[in-house]
Parts: sequence; C-alpha cells; structure tokens
Amino acid sequence: MAEINGMKSAAVWRNNRESRAGLGRGHLFRAIESALDPLILVFSLWILAIYFEGSVGPPYLVLSVIGFSLTFPGSSRLRISVERMIFNILFHWFWIAGLLILAGFATGYLFRFSVGVITNWLWIAPLVQISGNLALRAATPGLLKMQGPPRGVVIVGMNNQGVSLAENIAASAYSGIELRGFFDDRSEGRRLEQGKYRLLGKINDLADYVKKYRIQFIYLSLPMIARPRILQILDDLKDTTASIYFVPDMFITDLIQGRSDSVCGVNVISVCDTPFRGINGLLKRASDIVLSLLILILISPIMLVIGILVRLGSPGPAIFKQRRYGLDGEQIVVYKFRSMAVTEDGGTIQQACKNDLRVTRLGAFLRKTSLDELPQFFNVLQGRMSVVGPRPHAVSHNEMYRTLIKGYMVRHKVRPGITGWAQVNGHRGETDTLGKMQLRIDYDLDYLRNWSLQLDLFIILKTVRLVFKDSAAY
Repeated sequence: MAEINGMKSAAVWRNNRESRAGLGRGHLFRAIESALDPLILVFSLWILAIYFEGSVGPPYLVLSVIGFSLTFPGSSRLRISVERMIFNILFHWFWIAGLLILAGFATGYLFRFSVGVITNWLWIAPLVQISGNLALRAATPGLLKMQGPPRGVVIVGMNNQGVSLAENIAASAYSGIELRGFFDDRSEGRRLEQGKYRLLGKINDLADYVKKYRIQFIYLSLPMIARPRILQILDDLKDTTASIYFVPDMFITDLIQGRSDSVCGVNVISVCDTPFRGINGLLKRASDIVLSLLILILISPIMLVIGILVRLGSPGPAIFKQRRYGLDGEQIVVYKFRSMAVTEDGGTIQQACKNDLRVTRLGAFLRKTSLDELPQFFNVLQGRMSVVGPRPHAVSHNEMYRTLIKGYMVRHKVRPGITGWAQVNGHRGETDTLGKMQLRIDYDLDYLRNWSLQLDLFIILKTVRLVFKDSAAY
C-alpha cells in the first residue's frame, strides 16, 4: 500500500507541477487559485507600507504591479501534499524576491523603499501565502458542496488507460466530479478491474444513458485502431450536451517526455526522450556544477578525515572505483569511499545485505549515513553523474535486470544521480526481490517524465532529512 501511495504522490506532483487546469468543478477554483498568491503579495505589501509609512506611495504601486505580473496566474496546489505546497511557495518566492532585489539594486530603485517594509515583506509574504493556501484547502470541501452535487463522468473502455483515469479521479479529493462507471463491449475476461468499477452497459447503451442521467463528461478510452467505432459513438452523442474527451493509447501504455515537435517541417510526437533538451539541459548541468563545487568546498575536510580513517581501518584503497552504466548506457567509473573489505567489479557482484560480513565497522556507518557517496561529487563535476537522477547500478546488475524489467534501460536517458526520486520515496538499499527493483525503476521513469529544477531541489532537501533517520542501506 505504501508503494501505491508513493506512486500516486508521484503522479500528483506531475499533474500539478505547472498545471493551470485547476479542478473539474467549473472555473471558480481556477479563478481563486490564479488570483490568490498575486493578491496576497500585493495586499501584504500595501499593509506594510501603510504601517511603516502611513500610505501606499508610487514606488509601492509600481512594485505591486511588477509583483502581480510575475506571479499571475498563481499555481494550482490543492492536489499536492502540504509539505510540497510549502516547498513550492518558498521556491517560487525565493526566485521572485531575488529577482526583484537584484533589479532594484541594479537600478537604484531599491533605495526608494523603507527598509522596514522590504525586510518584513520578505518573510511575511510567503508566510501569508502559506496561510492563504491552507485556508483555501480547508474551505474547498464546503465550497464544493455549495455548488451542488458532483458532476457525472463515464468512461468508455475498461482498459489500461481507462482504469488509470478512474484511479486518478478517485484520488482527486477536490475534483468535483464523480465516476458513474464504464461502458465496454468486451467479455468479462478481457476487462480490467471489472470487480472494482461498475459496468453500466454496452457501448450502444451509452447515448441513452447519457441523456437519461444528464452525464456531463464522457472519456473515450479506446484504441486508435477503433476509429470507425469512435466515429459512430461521436455520431450517437450529437444529440447530447455532454463534453467528450479522447484518451488515446498511442499504441503504447507509457510516454517518457511525450510532446509534439517538428522535424524538417514534419510534425512528430515524442514517445521516449530525455527531459534535458535545450535550456533544460543547460539548467541541469549548470545546477550540477554549482552544487557540486559548493558541496566539495564545504565537505573537503570531512572527506579528508574519512579517507584517512578508511585507509587505516582495513587493508585496501580509501577510494573504491566501480564500473556503472551512465548516460545513454555508456560505462562510467564511479567513485565511493571503500566500505567493504573487498572491491568487487567483476561479472558477478553480490548486493550488500543486512549483517553483511564484507562490510567493515566504519563502512557500516558510512553506508548508513550515505557518507560513502561523497566522492561521487567529483563524478558530477566531471559530467559523468548528476546530483539528482536514477541511482547507477553495477554493470552486472544492469545486464541481469534489463532482461527482466520492461523499460529498465530507459532510465539511462539521463545521467545517473547521487540521490534520486526512488531513494527519497523509500526505495534505497538492497533490492533482494524483482518487485523491489521494479518499484525503483517505476520511480526512476516517473522522474524522467516530470523533471523540473524545483523537483531536483525538493529531492535534495528530502535526501538531507532522510539521511539522518533512514536505515535501509546496509
């Protein structure tokens, strides 16, 4: 159950990262979410200006317009956890405030404002934003009830994408829509989750049901090869007022960085690609260089001490080198502090397990606290790895799992990371079953689908917190 909830939280991050679609219940919540943060920033600035200076002067009006334009429309945060909501607000405010201060300092306009107003606004504005979003979250159930009963939804096609849509509707507490059931012509053995969701009838019964029960949303989850059937359904539904949406399968069940593009004037659709194209690639590499340099400067004394202790604690080198698969499946050499009495890098490598006799006393501490990973920041600086990404596995493990897990090698569309989305969701350490490795790969692929600089920073902060309480690594 924990793994399922974790994957749902990953989906929630994806749906809300840059979403402006809001909730399924009309335009009310989209309007509230769009205006909430910008208005909070403006009104908090005005209140502080009146408190410190007695009025809202022209400089504050200009700053209000700039602040509003930078934050409007506000982000949709109702579907994400409170923890991520707070991080999201602080992340955006850091960049907005930094940009305003830098521009104000460069133009000299910053000195037109009261020091008391600006210094207080820097911490009061995000605090009020957090409070406002929490208040909206608390008021949303009541607002939904005031708008009447939830709107009915039916799905045509009880297949993979149809059931996935149904699960997301069920997981969306503030959607304002209710799944009535499915329509499907196939036999019971060919339908998915037939015991979990209600089958309302055959597809020929759809139009009559929609008119009788005034269904407002219809989702067609049918394969693209069923084009004649789809056209017939659309023709039957012309006598209704329902909104109709098509949920394509694209002949596949998953898209990695799916998006439209153009090649020499021909429109194409990306099915599996890296998220680090163009400006995203520059942002990712620049953040890796800055973070790795900063961290190496800060931890260099710690690394020196650990290196000496490892060298003196047991025979062997302080730094352990092992071949791993990197970007595009190319082999790379990864550095770690040696935590075992052996340095395996052959065709067969046994994963570390609980009470592993190969792990030294110092090595057990290093592995538990992830201090053995510190030399990998040199790998990041070299461009072989990234601070955040799918964790690299030993070459022998890659060769084994690539034949057992579908999509395993897709995780190598990006540089491997020191920490990753799977690790902060509890999939760190030994993977002694195929199921555990499958869950880790599922999170790795979810990271590829939904990468953003904000997600990277969230993973880094969560990693720091987990290091002090996680005991999964042996």
